[in-house]
Amino acid sequence: MEKLQFQYKTDKPIERPVHIGVVGSGDLEIIMEPLEGGVTTVSLLTGSDGFGQVWDNVLGRFFTRYQITAHVTVHDFGATPGVVALRFAQVLEVLNYAE
Repeated sequence: MEKLQFQYKTDKPIERPVHIGVVGSGDLEIIMEPLEGGVTTVSLLTGSDGFGQVWDNVLGRFFTRYQITAHVTVHDFGATPGVVALRFAQVLEVLNYAE
């Protein structure tokens, strides 16, 4: 297991918590909690060691594009890139996020 921490400059605080997905084989869970300020924090626990740069690239693109400010917890259990994209798209849907 590897625990990763990331921070991204953002400017659109969420108003309510969000919980998407489950911790299970090939899946992941995303929990977002409201956070004040202009920085999103991400705590990620993954069973796949050595992918820190990949996660930073994926998360960096997402938070650059969507600017959501929150404390984010991700529990990854071997999710594929498609599942990661699906879960983050579900977060946007639950938040009613429109660009």
